[in-house]
Amino acid sequence: MTPQDLAQTHAAAFTQSRPWTDREFADLLDNRFTHVVGNTESFALFQVIADEAELLTIATHPSHQRQGLALKSMREWHAKARNLGATRAFLDVASDNSPAIALYEQCGYTPCGLRKGYYLRENAEKIDAIVMECNLV
Repeated sequence: MTPQDLAQTHAAAFTQSRPWTDREFADLLDNRFTHVVGNTESFALFQVIADEAELLTIATHPSHQRQGLALKSMREWHAKARNLGATRAFLDVASDNSPAIALYEQCGYTPCGLRKGYYLRENAEKIDAIVMECNLV
């Protein structure tokens, strides 16, 4: 997948907040700690540093949602992170994103923190981020 592919899927999936640009994806992918799994239908972008992994973003194109692709991407990035030495994984999720929270809970994540007003919606509303963690071993 190219940064342009990632940006297109991200833009289609992220309609309530600013999607990432192809330049942002390119910059992230230039970092040796950043990895991506999936395809243009659904992908996960994450970093592994030492024994910790962090999900940076996950996106499923709307025409492919509700087919289990996000769960597949979660499992793939967890497996790759484990192979790279990660034992714990972290992510943050908008507190109003019930489908994502349910997905992360299904994957074994539990809340471990809160970032007040972390996400900015297009209407300038600030939404809290729930920080979640999962044991990968």
